[in-house]
Amino acid sequence: MLILSAAPHTFFSTSRVSHRSSPSLSLKLPSFSVRYSGRRCFCPCVLYCSKVGGMAELAEVEKKDSTGGATVVASGSGEEKHSRTFLDVRTEEELLAGIRKEKESGRLPSNVASGLEELYHNYRSAVFKSGDPKADEIVLSNMAVAFDRIFLDVEDPFVFTPYHKAMREPFDYYMFGQNYIRPLVDFRNSYVGNIDIFCAMESQLQQGHNIVLISNHQSEADPAIIALSLEKTTPRIAEDMTYVAGDRVITDTLCKPFSMGRNLLCVYSKKHMNDVPELAEMKRRANTRSLKEMALLLRGGSQIIWIAPSGGRDRPDPVTEEWYPAPFDASSVDNMRRLAEHSDVPGHIYPMALLCHDIMPPPPQVEKDIGERRVISFHGAGLSVAPEISFLEITAACGNPEEAKETYTHALYNSVVEQYNVLKSAIHGKQGLNASTPYVSLSQPWN
Repeated sequence: MLILSAAPHTFFSTSRVSHRSSPSLSLKLPSFSVRYSGRRCFCPCVLYCSKVGGMAELAEVEKKDSTGGATVVASGSGEEKHSRTFLDVRTEEELLAGIRKEKESGRLPSNVASGLEELYHNYRSAVFKSGDPKADEIVLSNMAVAFDRIFLDVEDPFVFTPYHKAMREPFDYYMFGQNYIRPLVDFRNSYVGNIDIFCAMESQLQQGHNIVLISNHQSEADPAIIALSLEKTTPRIAEDMTYVAGDRVITDTLCKPFSMGRNLLCVYSKKHMNDVPELAEMKRRANTRSLKEMALLLRGGSQIIWIAPSGGRDRPDPVTEEWYPAPFDASSVDNMRRLAEHSDVPGHIYPMALLCHDIMPPPPQVEKDIGERRVISFHGAGLSVAPEISFLEITAACGNPEEAKETYTHALYNSVVEQYNVLKSAIHGKQGLNASTPYVSLSQPWN
């Protein structure tokens, strides 16, 4: 992502880079095409530094990238097909005009064009509320690359496999997502619960153990919120986490580029399994393939997997409008537990709570159609983890397997709710660090 910040961010891996300064903000970027994983990508190779005025440093690349065998074709070689409409913009007017241009040309579907324009205005409003003196530069640069990545996928749709590995080069989709969400997080009013447990988890991963995080799910921004909260203290967790993801985040045009930067195990949610009845059997077979991929990963060890057994995002109570973690599905929890236990690798299951719905709230009700409206805000966020919960200890007095499944699921869910309430007191209740309890110790590890 092209973000102006105190530290440089590299979005392309190149074998040789030369820098050239410019006294003013410019989004006129070099372009080249890259053969990567069987698909052709056209990308800007850009580094940003923290010099006055947010000057851009444009990177020049060799025609052959010697790292990883990607073939880089210079601009103007006749190989280039991806439009530079959004990368050549210098102003907001040019960016929005680019949407209209591609829509009128027939290359950008009207519904996607409308979604992009709405996304721009919502993102701009949220970032400006942060009070950042460079908000206009951040918005223009971030949205220019977001539009470029989305438009690339319109031209050449990316197809996710059951297990998707985060795409870090030649374009770093992980940092793209991180730096897009970063300006939306009010870090002064954000908190992490029990950072010492996260540190212990990273040590377990280094020993080859597996970790499963049983969590609630609040927004499309959850993976970025988790990683932004942990990037300074436990970077391995931040970058290596694998998310069990529903099909909507790998099929929605505006969402796909952000999903490409995460490790994903792609599944179809029970909530949407029968949206199209004739596709239900195909979805079940796809989920079986994903479970097999997950089993293989766990057998290799050193895996950290996040799953939301509610099967979707949390929603507010329709009467009180209060947000709370959606109930967990006991079968989903039990399947995850058995996969971890049968991997022949030491495994640990932790309950984790997220509070970040204010930043990107989902629609009030579950929608069947792909392509929801994106509401965006600048707000504080919270993340917490509690000590691992042992299935054998919790279910020792249970009389049968079904009772054990329900008892264990309730124990995990109750822990998530307890942590969530602490985060809620800290952020919405304005109690800050004073909201800490003997069970949840809050901190701001980025300070």
